[in-house]
Amino acid sequence: MGQYYDVHPVNPQPRALTQVTSILQDGGLIAYPTDSCYALGCMLGNSEALERIRRIRHLGERHHFTLVTSEFAQLGSYVEMDNWVFRAVKAATPGPYTFILKATREVPKMMQHPKKRTVGVRVPQHRTALALLEMLGAPLVSSTLLLPDHEDPLVDGWEIKELLDHEVDGVLDSGDCGKEPTTVVDLSGDEPEVLRVGAGDPTPFE
Repeated sequence: MGQYYDVHPVNPQPRALTQVTSILQDGGLIAYPTDSCYALGCMLGNSEALERIRRIRHLGERHHFTLVTSEFAQLGSYVEMDNWVFRAVKAATPGPYTFILKATREVPKMMQHPKKRTVGVRVPQHRTALALLEMLGAPLVSSTLLLPDHEDPLVDGWEIKELLDHEVDGVLDSGDCGKEPTTVVDLSGDEPEVLRVGAGDPTPFE
């Protein structure tokens, strides 16, 4: 059974965040809130947890996983950015966007697109997610918590606990969560390509 942690949306309790961090460091899989909707998350390099995400969401090998970091400055370790891409991503972060970019060698091949060698990156604007990332001191490998038999992503922590009790090791709930998935923008080519319109305004990339 997964553990359930209910924390304050403005000042999430450090004790609960420490316990969730321990779950992740021990190889676990969690569900956590963001400014777009809930996401599934695990540590970078955790191949077993990645397969669990694929199984929960019925994902194929070409699904883009996302590296979620606490600040823009961390992205350069994991993705390649030309000057124009750098400026575009910096202007839109933090916020409800996922950017598809060429991965660096710091990103395990298991989470890159098998042909394009790309990966998603994002910086959320959500206090609980940022507090967890800051305590973890590392990015989270994430995927939107959209179940195969649901039209919309999950946005309620207790509902996730009931639905996925035997699928995840922990659910972090702060009572506040976005209602739409991120807007996904592919910046790996010569021009931006909006792949999904979601919570973020796509206008700057159209």
